[in-house]
Amino acid sequence: MSISQPWINDLGSAVRLGLLALNKEPPMTAVEWADKHFYMSSESSYNEGKWTTDPFQVAILNAMGNDLIAVVNFVKSARIGYTKLLMANIGYKLQHKRRNVMMWSPTDPDAEDISKSHVNGLIRDVPLLLKLAPWFGRKHSDNTLDQKVFTNRKTLWIRGGKASRNYREKSADEVIYDELSNFDANVEGEGDPVTLGDKRLDGAVYPKSIRGSTPKKAGECQVSKAAAESPIRLRFFIACPHCQHEQTLKWGGKDCEHGLKWEKDALGQATQAWYVCEHCKACFFHQDMVEASRSGRWICEETGIWTRDSMDWFGPDNEPTRTPRSIAFYCWAIYSTWSTWLKIASDWLKVKGDLQKLITFVNTTLGEVWDDDQGEKVDWEQLHARREVYPEVPLQAVTLMGGIDTQDDRFEGRVWAFGPGEESWLVHRFILTGDPGAEELRRKVGLEIHRQFTRADGLKMRVERWCWDAGGHYSDEVAAESRKHGVMWVIPVFGASTYGKPIANFPKKKKDRIYKTELGTDNAKELIYSRLKLQVDMAKSRTGEVQLGVVHFPANDDICDEDELKQITSERKKPVMVKGKRVLRWDSGGRRNEALDCYVYALAALRISQQRFGLDLDALVEDPEPGGSTAATDEERPRAKSSYWKKR
Repeated sequence: MSISQPWINDLGSAVRLGLLALNKEPPMTAVEWADKHFYMSSESSYNEGKWTTDPFQVAILNAMGNDLIAVVNFVKSARIGYTKLLMANIGYKLQHKRRNVMMWSPTDPDAEDISKSHVNGLIRDVPLLLKLAPWFGRKHSDNTLDQKVFTNRKTLWIRGGKASRNYREKSADEVIYDELSNFDANVEGEGDPVTLGDKRLDGAVYPKSIRGSTPKKAGECQVSKAAAESPIRLRFFIACPHCQHEQTLKWGGKDCEHGLKWEKDALGQATQAWYVCEHCKACFFHQDMVEASRSGRWICEETGIWTRDSMDWFGPDNEPTRTPRSIAFYCWAIYSTWSTWLKIASDWLKVKGDLQKLITFVNTTLGEVWDDDQGEKVDWEQLHARREVYPEVPLQAVTLMGGIDTQDDRFEGRVWAFGPGEESWLVHRFILTGDPGAEELRRKVGLEIHRQFTRADGLKMRVERWCWDAGGHYSDEVAAESRKHGVMWVIPVFGASTYGKPIANFPKKKKDRIYKTELGTDNAKELIYSRLKLQVDMAKSRTGEVQLGVVHFPANDDICDEDELKQITSERKKPVMVKGKRVLRWDSGGRRNEALDCYVYALAALRISQQRFGLDLDALVEDPEPGGSTAATDEERPRAKSSYWKKR
């Protein structure tokens, strides 16, 4: 009896497939497996060819493969090979570790694209996997877009993350969430995707949950939330080639002493990029970084725990320590070995103030969340609706402070009354147009400076202290007016260029015979906007009860019309890059804001009076004797119960 050759070949193939299940390779780490077997497929790679794990990727890939680590979070930028790391890890788990893997993408089309562009290439170009996939390239029940069943009976599921049904019934050893921040936060009302997906790990001997994504909006970014739950949050440190000080690489920019720097040509195109060490200020280049990264470390700055490869872990004393169960990696494009620093600089130069481009740059290049929380908006209509009828100066007020704003064609001023708890009332507004350099216009301002006001009880009051904007073209003229009217009465002021400065930093000594004072305008505006949100209690206003920090506006269009309130609410927080970090700064967006600036100056005048001259708003409420003065007048008398008046 003769046996046909095709039948013998089929039998041999079946035997070989059966024996594959008995084959056991020597233990390998994920990096060892990938460097030996993984291949970058043409349809999903810029550079087709054999895979080599880059130094900064070693710890990430090994963390995915290390059975002692149950949770891996990865907050990342683009251009660092995340999808390739996932594919290498999946191949390692299916073939070497023999695990069932379930992977979700944000939507069904995303999952199909992963299956076609990445998973098919993985199976085709990695011989060990192709041997386990006799169905490859043909229709078969084990070969569908959303499920691949291999001859070792291990399964890869590839599903979209929008439907709750895609999180049910499967039993996996490992779950992966690709671009987690693009998932719905609540999947069809059944909960967040990570909680739903991690339930598939119940019963697994070595459960593993991998979550990775470029971050999105602050407060809503799911990968950032997941990473924040890990006690070990790791960033990559390399040693400067010159001083050998370790540092994690930062954005830098033109306004920071260290970090990424660049040159550009006359057309605004980046021509060269380099890095400035934050310790020795020496320069090094991309190729130097690639070489230094070979000995780089992933360090958790909060705990001091570190690793080079996610297999061996060390404490802050450099002694071996236990492998953590949950970790988070933070990595951005500066560490990429195949995308240059010149490309990063070029991308930044394309932003050019475009908000949407800036959001994309922050998310996909810097690998950071976008925070556009500008705080609760204060609407001018709300302030207009709550205007009040009150005397020229309410009885609760104990002092007056003034602010003058300098424009190219006018001076604008506001007078604010303050009472205990820094409750405040707008009591006067003036706008004087003309040439600020002309003596006549400044003479008119002088009349306003000396104006008197009448409190509800008949007390005559004048403004206790003025702050006058001297930060523009007319600083010399403002300085002259300060010397003319009194250097401690009329204070020239200018805004600080650095965020976080005190509201008023009154100098200890005069310079050029004046006390020119730096103002922390950002801090002042933070305080003002927080107080504008406080609601007026009309009952307390009628009885004179103190309302801490509340701001009052008069129902008087000569002082407070719609335009006044539009100006005082004109600013919003705008994201800018400062010293390598994205921060929020107050910005008017081109809207008029003189009313707000004048309030800032009046608040600064109050701070100077409190901090330099001992003004105590609560103490001034006390009236030591009949007819005693509770505010500055032309005939000031010493007050027995207030050291402020003694100092004056």
